[in-house]
Amino acid sequence: MSETSASTLATTPVVFPKNPWVKKSVLPGFGLSLGLAALYASLIVFIPLAGLVIKSLELSWPELWAVVSNARALASYKLTFGAAFVAASLNLLFGFIVAWVLVRYQFFGKRVVDALVDLPFALPTAVAGIALTALYTTKGWVGQWFWLADIKIAYTWIGVTVALTFIGLPFVVRTVQPVLADLEAEIEEAAASLGASRWQTFKRILLPALLPSLLTGFALAFARAIGEYGSVVFISGNMPYKTEITPLLIMTKLEEFDYAGAAALGTVMLIFSFVLLLLINLLQHWSHKRTGG
Repeated sequence: MSETSASTLATTPVVFPKNPWVKKSVLPGFGLSLGLAALYASLIVFIPLAGLVIKSLELSWPELWAVVSNARALASYKLTFGAAFVAASLNLLFGFIVAWVLVRYQFFGKRVVDALVDLPFALPTAVAGIALTALYTTKGWVGQWFWLADIKIAYTWIGVTVALTFIGLPFVVRTVQPVLADLEAEIEEAAASLGASRWQTFKRILLPALLPSLLTGFALAFARAIGEYGSVVFISGNMPYKTEITPLLIMTKLEEFDYAGAAALGTVMLIFSFVLLLLINLLQHWSHKRTGG
């Protein structure tokens, strides 16, 4: 070997092949990161939820069943889940329309309208409840016109539905809006040029692409509505068997120092919430598979 070749080899850095099984991470160490995440989740989520279930088990099974299945509790379930379902269905329709207008059209004040959609996120729910009650009572700006037609909104199940619709609208709009933004308007124009009607274009082109996000938005709005308390407590009237929602019944039991009974009702709501979150995750997984994400 010549002297020049030897000097070149001496100064050339040695490059080791990369291990394809080792992936670089921003956080230093999987074990440390996992431990911190598990500790935080345990302190904030898992331990309090486990305490809720353990507290409810202080009751015997007959007592537990009596608490969660008595007539007052069943009436609160019916109102809570029924009003939440109606509110989520209304938000599914009108949330899609709002998202469509914000994505497809340009108009004066569009940014203001877009910001107002997020108002239920920022506004304290108690403030929203007071405002809705003032608007929809028989002497309110809106409620007085319905009262002329013998329709009472505040202090009825209709008022509960109005409050739940108010707090659930952003979930549908913000879930559907980015999907609509990714759909090019040229696809609709191409369908129209091929002779498709507006309904055929919506049914065969837009709806299949939007269905996963619509269902996810519906599920999010429904899950948010069944746990709502602040905006409903004022407008509902809180009448047992008529306008009493389950979160309010839980608060009533806490005020009566019936902590085990409140925990039992909370466990029922926890089970329903867990099922809904599981459904939302399955819908999102299905959406990613459909879109190839």
